[in-house]
Amino acid sequence: MENDLLLARRAALAGAVVGLRYFADLARLSPEHKSDGSVVTEADRAVEAAIRAVLTEARPDDAVLGEEAGQVGEGSRRWIVDPIDGTAQFVAGDDRWLVLVALEEAGEIVVGVAAVPAQGKIWWAGRGSGAYEAEIAEGSERNERRISVDRTAPERLSGSRLGVVPVDDQVFPAEREMIAPLCAVTTPTPWRRHAALLVARGELDLAVQTRGQVWDFAATSLIVTEAGGRYSGFDGRTRPAPGPSLFARSDALHAAALRVLDPTRGPAAAG
Repeated sequence: MENDLLLARRAALAGAVVGLRYFADLARLSPEHKSDGSVVTEADRAVEAAIRAVLTEARPDDAVLGEEAGQVGEGSRRWIVDPIDGTAQFVAGDDRWLVLVALEEAGEIVVGVAAVPAQGKIWWAGRGSGAYEAEIAEGSERNERRISVDRTAPERLSGSRLGVVPVDDQVFPAEREMIAPLCAVTTPTPWRRHAALLVARGELDLAVQTRGQVWDFAATSLIVTEAGGRYSGFDGRTRPAPGPSLFARSDALHAAALRVLDPTRGPAAAG
């Protein structure tokens, strides 16, 4: 039987194919707004349906939680799907949108896949087996390679490369205020692919995601930790959950960044 990680990758690739079809014809989409103000389109629902179809056919007894259709099923195994992470970017023609698929088992994320279809890239991780990336070509993966955080940079915040998600013009004023202390002692850096993935592959030292739900963090949290980094909420929780999140290439940098974001944690090693 196909293992869970291979299944997650196949499901993400199935969603990627559907997403790219819509991305190639954006003029036909009519963006809508959810109650929280976020954008949703027919493409989001179609990508999620394609992913769900793959997962439910292979694992009919597992629960599936998707951003658009909610949760179907119960049990200790739950697939978590964000069909198009970055819908606002998607409808604007920005190719940095992702397809995210993860598996949670007994409350722990054990599989995570993040595809960037319009750039032909895919990342994945299985708990205890490392993190990997590959190219996507004609619906399949090529040139697989293991990735790792940067283990050579100094363990200090000053000068650390920081990526902020979402993109700059989508960060709310209150969120800017929240992360301002960290931005003041690091080097905020533009990102071409999701900043958490760049932490995992050694191109950034830190990434903050100012808001999100469990489906926004489930896959990327595992990819970063399996690449040797750290993930948590700003409150220190280590399991993906609603709210802002922090990704770091090392335990020391992670702890220092949390202390800057929340001074009650004690003095930060910002020098």
